[in-house]
Amino acid sequence: MPDTALILLNRIFGHREFRGEQAQIVDCVTGGGDALVLMPTGGGKSLCFQLPALLREGCGIVVSPLIALMQDQVEALRQLGVRAAFLNSTLDATSAAEVERALLDGRLDLLYVAPERLLTPRFLSLLDRAQIALFAIDEAHCVSQWGHDFRPEYRALTVLHERWPQVPRIALTATADAPTRQEIAERLALEEARQFVSSFDRPNIRYRIVTKQSGHRQLLDFLEAHRGDSGIVYAFSRKRVEKIAEQLCEDGIDALPYHAGMDAATRAANQRRFLQEDGVVMVATIAFGMGIDKPDVRFVAHVDLPKSIEGYYQETGRAGRDGEPAEAWLCYGLGDTVNLRQLILQSEAGEERKRLELRKLDALLAYCESTGCRRQSLLGWFGETHADACGNCDNCLEPPQSWDGTLAARKALSCAYRSGQRFGATHLIDILRGQATERVQQLQHDQLSTWAIGAELDARQWRGVFRQLVATGLLEADVHGALRLTVDAAPVLRGERTLSFRTEQPKAPRRRRERERRGTASIGTLELPPEAMTRFEALRGWRASIAREQNIPAYVIFHDSTLRAIAVSQPDDLDALAGISGIGVGKLERYGRAVLETLAMG
Repeated sequence: MPDTALILLNRIFGHREFRGEQAQIVDCVTGGGDALVLMPTGGGKSLCFQLPALLREGCGIVVSPLIALMQDQVEALRQLGVRAAFLNSTLDATSAAEVERALLDGRLDLLYVAPERLLTPRFLSLLDRAQIALFAIDEAHCVSQWGHDFRPEYRALTVLHERWPQVPRIALTATADAPTRQEIAERLALEEARQFVSSFDRPNIRYRIVTKQSGHRQLLDFLEAHRGDSGIVYAFSRKRVEKIAEQLCEDGIDALPYHAGMDAATRAANQRRFLQEDGVVMVATIAFGMGIDKPDVRFVAHVDLPKSIEGYYQETGRAGRDGEPAEAWLCYGLGDTVNLRQLILQSEAGEERKRLELRKLDALLAYCESTGCRRQSLLGWFGETHADACGNCDNCLEPPQSWDGTLAARKALSCAYRSGQRFGATHLIDILRGQATERVQQLQHDQLSTWAIGAELDARQWRGVFRQLVATGLLEADVHGALRLTVDAAPVLRGERTLSFRTEQPKAPRRRRERERRGTASIGTLELPPEAMTRFEALRGWRASIAREQNIPAYVIFHDSTLRAIAVSQPDDLDALAGISGIGVGKLERYGRAVLETLAMG
């Protein structure tokens, strides 16, 4: 690795050394080679193309799928003194023309552009007249038709290789299993590119899954430990998003809704508030996905089941990008499973696509019901092994109990069969427990042989049985939500197969706030000594005021991790301040004296 790369890394970005395979990737692309990079969120993907763009002659062209992502990355680069710009629909004609002139005049180091604009004849002609350092294709998994973020425009990006074969290309993503990686390479003509696959492990994230009991109350109890933290709550539908955001606001939490049905201006304003302010909770559908660069998201909560492990991994990956402790919390129930299966079965997708999505849903259900280490299971889906239990997930911290569910399973399956396989879990549970509801009596289901044979379990326990029967593939929901037996149920009914079920969690008492229970000062899960906390709060206040003046996210100025390091070390001059990670020459010149003055006042 040439010394100039390390010099630039230190001088511009304020880092003393590379992480993981960053050095090899930078070396590859700087030398003119193509690269396919798989690196987890927060692993430093952007540096892998930003630094080569600065080391090579010309301008690096970055294909980015979202306007918000472009704008934040460009602003962050400008704060570092890098000549960066973007071209998207937010620019008027005069501003766009100025960016184009800067590109042709050699006054840009990096230019961000959406795939739709890049593929226009006018922009391709513009690139013909410019000196190009490299092409970076961010969020490259968008090329996969089987992926959760498919963008058809990405398929046409092979034009970059066809038209400029001498210009190196680097494709990057944080989410891709082995088949998706192969598809990215094939679709983007990167079969000969060097592949760099970093670990998918995010050890700073604590994974926790709970079964639905009291819905909103469970979410509130979880959020009690994160009062004042920035976080994301994902919900299944637009209606759910609106309702949850409203309820959280009533509970004193600064929550905002985000979904594709909102008008563009409101959606953009809410996203801007989330990015720029501390302590805002965004309640969103998966429409709030790519482009969330905020590093200090302390939690991601799913109040409904995601559609796949890939989607779950990418969404939870929004937490803890700064490497500090964060939580991924998922609350799901049998109803989620039924709803998602109905959605898949009723979609207009072809049969092959439906089968694939059902397999992915089954894999996610197996993950949720697993009694083993969450991290081992999650990484295994991406073809990565984790030798030991992680010690940082619910199953490791509180090993689940299990029980022999064979007899209960046979009762449940028999009940579904004898009632005609036309009913959902609620009605079947009423039959099993001998509840003479109006519907049970009207259908004469109190005359079935399975009537009242399951009185030993309460309704919550039976819902757990049915949920786990669906998760293990012994029952499946049809398009109307009725549960019916699969071919795998026969051996259980014949007594040829035994089953072990997770013991259902008791209804948890309301959770006390972590920081109150520990009695120590903290920001979410991050603790500092009281004196350092005072300095940290002062620095955050200064940063917030500067961010408001410039109308940019606070983290673009300095990450929380940098402010914490400053608060702990108390540098008393610019030389000492320059020794802190994340402070390059540009930021030292721009903010150094103001930081020292803030510390002196604190």
